[in-house]
Amino acid sequence: METQKTHIRERKSLLPKFLLILSLSILLGTEAYFGFRLHELSDQQERIKEDYADINNITYGLFSVQQWKDNVSRIVHHQVRNLKMTRKQKKILQREVEQVLLALINKAEALVNKPKKTLSGKIQKFAIRNFVNPDSIRAQVPDFARKIIAEVDNPKNKRQLSKMAMGEFNELADEEKLDSAFVANGASVKAMYRKYQVSSTGLLNKKLSASLADIRTKTYGYSFGMLACVVVVLGFWWGLRKRRDLHVTLFVMSLLFAFILLFVGLTASMIEVDARIRSLDFVLLGEHVVFKDQVLFFQSKSIMDVVRVLISQPGIDSILVGVLILVFSILFPVVKLSSTGVHLLGSKRLAENGIIKYFAFQSGKWSMADVIVIAILMAYIGLNGLLEGQLQALNIKNDSLTILTTNNTALQPGYIIFISFVLYGLILSTILKFITPHDAH
Repeated sequence: METQKTHIRERKSLLPKFLLILSLSILLGTEAYFGFRLHELSDQQERIKEDYADINNITYGLFSVQQWKDNVSRIVHHQVRNLKMTRKQKKILQREVEQVLLALINKAEALVNKPKKTLSGKIQKFAIRNFVNPDSIRAQVPDFARKIIAEVDNPKNKRQLSKMAMGEFNELADEEKLDSAFVANGASVKAMYRKYQVSSTGLLNKKLSASLADIRTKTYGYSFGMLACVVVVLGFWWGLRKRRDLHVTLFVMSLLFAFILLFVGLTASMIEVDARIRSLDFVLLGEHVVFKDQVLFFQSKSIMDVVRVLISQPGIDSILVGVLILVFSILFPVVKLSSTGVHLLGSKRLAENGIIKYFAFQSGKWSMADVIVIAILMAYIGLNGLLEGQLQALNIKNDSLTILTTNNTALQPGYIIFISFVLYGLILSTILKFITPHDAH
């Protein structure tokens, strides 16, 4: 009878643990899914923004000879095709043409009156002087000038003038095609068009902007979903604060939530630096030349990206900084979380091992996770202020030239997740001191 009662009591004590593990496992799976999607979308966003920065780089726009050629060609073509002269301008042009024609007649008359030595020359001079009246020709100059101006203003002749004016630009284009840099840029742009299945930069920008807006909404949704899962776990602690028999199980499950936060916080983009000329507009030959979204600089990095970049540098100082961040901001938090789990689940001898106790309770002062959070925040504030100041100096607005700059530097969802891990880890460290059955000192 006593044995049967013992079994019943054991089953009753196991049931709450089973239900707790089941509910937390479902919640953990939800957080893991949110974290996986956030990590995936963060990588996708970074790739798309890099493509956007490449296709809109100032090298392909404001510093591109091809772009300038296209703009100037368009203006010249439009100006010649749509050449319109006022009555006053026609009168001025007519006087200029008359002066040119009169100069030509005077020059021809001087050549005719020049003494001739040969017999044929004397015959030509005699014929011209007797059959050609220069004064009569001079009298017809105004009529000739009007006809010339009418021919210039003829739409058919305008088209011909436009073709002649474009000849030099076409020659420049042919010379550009021999330039290896121009060929390389053109090949990369075409490859980008094929990648996103578009036919122009305008369509590509529109497609990329729509994708980025959608990704941004989803990443923040998944970020807040992960935070909601952590808040629910802390709610479990509050609701089960008097159930000491469930504390170890709840703490171990809580550690798994922390590991997911840490992984996503380390690998998702944390800070993004984006400086661009939003619009450059100036007047050339009476028409506007506009360059939009000219990217000056773009970088998006996670903590792991920063570590990889620093360690791959040739300088010993960069490598040392990368190693320090790796050890104190990545390895230390992982070892600390693992040590807290070993401390609770291990035997008394293992739980009170000096190394385990040190990492479980005292290594927090050596972990630089909180320092990284502050450092990134300060870097963001500093970079944001610096870029704002520099870009503001480029802003110009007058009748002939308008330059508008944009600073899109921003903290990314990875920062939110990493700072959540730091705060959550501090809460777990405090909880551990209250629930541990072993010596915590």
